[in-house]
Amino acid sequence: MPLADDVLLEAIARGDLGALAEMYDRYHEHLRGVVCRTRVPAPDADDVVHAVFMKLHEIAPSFDGAGSCRTWLSGVAVNFALRHRRSFGRWLRAVASFATTVERETTRNPEMLAAGAEELRVLERALARLSARKRAVFVLIEMEGLGAEEAGQALGVPSATVRTRLFHAKKELRNAMQRGGVW
Repeated sequence: MPLADDVLLEAIARGDLGALAEMYDRYHEHLRGVVCRTRVPAPDADDVVHAVFMKLHEIAPSFDGAGSCRTWLSGVAVNFALRHRRSFGRWLRAVASFATTVERETTRNPEMLAAGAEELRVLERALARLSARKRAVFVLIEMEGLGAEEAGQALGVPSATVRTRLFHAKKELRNAMQRGGVW
């Protein structure tokens, strides 16, 4: 039977590499998705996720068990991703990578593919224009399916702040989409 997350975190804090490996196997794919959706380029996402796990032995004691470990790790990953984005200007490659993936779809006719790719580019441009804080809230709630309370815990802000940021993020995205991504 697999160990509970809180037990693994306690072991990781003590330096147990086996517990770290088990936690990595359990959550690295999810965290990679979270990091990618915060606009870190795909080639850099693995580096950010690995950085989270390399620091996990130091930050594990800060997990208070109030929420789920997955939510807590998502918040840690978002914070690492935001720090990464502030430090490096390479995040634009994520847009190109995501658009390339969509363009490879073969199940649609060329007209539908072109229209969908253009809408995707408009959305990507709009997402890129959001502040990092609004984008983080949007990703955690709209893409990861967290509630306002969980997102607030993950980001270390009150849930009211999360709801306010989400409201403004959606408003900005809606306006940008109506204008075709032109700000």
